[in-house]
Amino acid sequence: MRFSDGMWQVRPGFTLEAPACSYAGHTDARSITLYGPYHPVTHRGMTLNCGQMTITLSAPAEGVISVRMENFMGACKKGPDFVLNTTDCGVVETDGDRAVLRSGKLTAETSINGEWGIRFYWDGRLLTETGFRGMAHLYGPDGTTYMREQLSLDVAEQIVGLGERFGPFVKNGQSVDLVNADGGTNSEQAYKNIPFYLSTKGYGLFVNTPAEVSYEIGSEIVNRVQFSVPGESMEYMVIGGDDYKEVITNYTGLTGRPPMLPAWTFGLWLSTSFTTNYDEETVLSFIDGMLERKIPLTVFHFDCFWMKEFQWTDFVWNEDTFKDPEGMLKKIHDRGIKVCCWINPYIAQKSRLFKEGLEHDYFVKTGDGSVWQWDMWQAGMALVDFTNPEAVKWYQGYLRQLCEMGVDAFKTDFGERIPVQDPYYGPKAAKYGIVYHDGSDPDKMHNYYTYLYNKAVYDLLEEVYGKEKACLFARSATAGGQQFPVHWGGDNLPNYPSMAQSLRGGMSLALCGFGYWSHDIGGFEGQSDYDIFKRWTQFGLLSSHSRYHGSNAYKVPWMYGEEAVEVTRAFTKLKMRLMPYLYQMSVEAHTKGIPMMRPMLLEFPDDRTAPFADTQYMLGDSILVAPIMNPNNIGEYYLPEGLWTDWFTGETVQGGGWHKGEYDYFTLPLFVRENTILVLGSHDDRPDYDYEENPEIRIFGLRDGATASADVVSQTGEHKFTITATRSGKTVTVHIEGEHGKIRIGIAGGMLMEPSGNDFSISSNLLK
Repeated sequence: MRFSDGMWQVRPGFTLEAPACSYAGHTDARSITLYGPYHPVTHRGMTLNCGQMTITLSAPAEGVISVRMENFMGACKKGPDFVLNTTDCGVVETDGDRAVLRSGKLTAETSINGEWGIRFYWDGRLLTETGFRGMAHLYGPDGTTYMREQLSLDVAEQIVGLGERFGPFVKNGQSVDLVNADGGTNSEQAYKNIPFYLSTKGYGLFVNTPAEVSYEIGSEIVNRVQFSVPGESMEYMVIGGDDYKEVITNYTGLTGRPPMLPAWTFGLWLSTSFTTNYDEETVLSFIDGMLERKIPLTVFHFDCFWMKEFQWTDFVWNEDTFKDPEGMLKKIHDRGIKVCCWINPYIAQKSRLFKEGLEHDYFVKTGDGSVWQWDMWQAGMALVDFTNPEAVKWYQGYLRQLCEMGVDAFKTDFGERIPVQDPYYGPKAAKYGIVYHDGSDPDKMHNYYTYLYNKAVYDLLEEVYGKEKACLFARSATAGGQQFPVHWGGDNLPNYPSMAQSLRGGMSLALCGFGYWSHDIGGFEGQSDYDIFKRWTQFGLLSSHSRYHGSNAYKVPWMYGEEAVEVTRAFTKLKMRLMPYLYQMSVEAHTKGIPMMRPMLLEFPDDRTAPFADTQYMLGDSILVAPIMNPNNIGEYYLPEGLWTDWFTGETVQGGGWHKGEYDYFTLPLFVRENTILVLGSHDDRPDYDYEENPEIRIFGLRDGATASADVVSQTGEHKFTITATRSGKTVTVHIEGEHGKIRIGIAGGMLMEPSGNDFSISSNLLK
């Protein structure tokens, strides 16, 4: 939201109050309290008739400093609030009027009595600062009040993140409002809005509120990042780290990290699609069609119409098309396939659950005591109130019945169209407001609702199947939602611009601690052409999670030509072979919050081009993927400095610039980073197998004098063995430590050997 009129003035209708000095602040052992009068105080009389801001600096975790800004501290403070993992760990040092708060290597330096400003340092290096007219309290023309902060934006500094954003990956010059919305993937709206950004100066910034946060990123004041919220207070947290990865690790230490996912989730998912006609015969024909064509299939998904129209959500199989759902689910399981079912948090008036929810007050209400209802999506639908513990148990009870029937996972659709006091959500909402069971602020609940919704479903799956065996497929999210994976990118289109939008959205989300991500292969809306289907298949099967899905078109490969079948088979089998590597990357997502799919700057923080190479990504720390996004078979990609090995040809390329080449449908720019050991699994027909059993080990681009290593874990994340290789001249010395079966090992695309013992050497002319 913009408040300024050029450098000096405020926009008409707004009144701005900003700390002019620091006056009579104080410290204790772990925090600093500043008082910022809204005009200079040069004598005692100037303390009269003057507002002031109270600012509290504290350290909620090591490497994190919180700044809490308050105008009127007595303003009503309603939840919900993000659930954070905090430990008061700050150390305060003073020297006269100068005060320093230390949190590990992160420090905040300020004056408790004198010139106004706060500077943030990591290990002595300036990250950012706030000063003259940065912090502010504003009155708007309609009486609404706002809290605003502006942090310095340095020359060549880029800002990235803020959740799922489908525009340019670098956010400089953009205005961004964090409001969850069901707007598809080609607009400024997003399903997953996260008030966390990452700066290339080496810090993260988290605004600790689920309310709408509005950002002006070098757009209003070109050398500042501005963020604001409605109300009388705002808290933000500066998060440091030795590199971008440590910043994300520290951020997810606060907001939660992704769990380990069962290995089967990394296989190929196939959907009925949305409005297509399907019954048991159709479903089994799709599954058998995949198996007969030797395309490894892991999960089959039933979209909305597994339930009867006008009755969503009632959790009852449509008896007109599914005469024996339990029998059908058994047939699917007998084929080795898991089952996922679509659900949402809305209860239509025709649903069998509507009267139950009405009777027990399980729905969100309006201020006159009525249940909030509207006709968007389903006629007369109400919204389950997940702030009511009894409503949560009620909703979970029906999910448990489906699990007992044979459902393995749920697709938690929607969660964005959550009402606030606005005419869009109906006259009663506009007139009387929205009321939650626990008294939560409806404006904050708009973005936060998805957290409660997905948590309720994920908790049920963990209860039924146990930890590390639960999985859902979610569209909406807020901060902390990474704890309930997987998330997919929403309603995209079957064209190349939408493919790029989806990737940018996923990579922006990844920087906010979301370790896993997927997207609708081939585009959701409309029919894919043969070209798009095959290119998107490559991209989809080189993502952490892979799902064919559509709106009004089936997405089974043979409907897109025989070559599409072959492409699907080839890239599904490739992903299955990569599972030892991918699963080790999922361990890193779980333990450190580092995403499996990584924007280029995450692996190459010193490369100034990396933030702008936003149509490619690193799959884990070692594999570069550049999906082809044009109908001309041309791959354009950026290789950072170093030696890169083409996965398909084994040829090496020196990085440090942009490249272009022509690729058929069985290839794309897929490169392995130098000094990499990749462990390939012994199976290409399924994702859940023993990764330490008879693996194939490939050494890529090992530099003379360099050492590389790789870990292999089991399906439960248990460490099995580590392989280490050191090169000297044309010889590589290898050491293996831990449990493993028979192995084969080789240099890049060269011959494989079967060594005996855990210590051996390889000599090869392929070493460059």
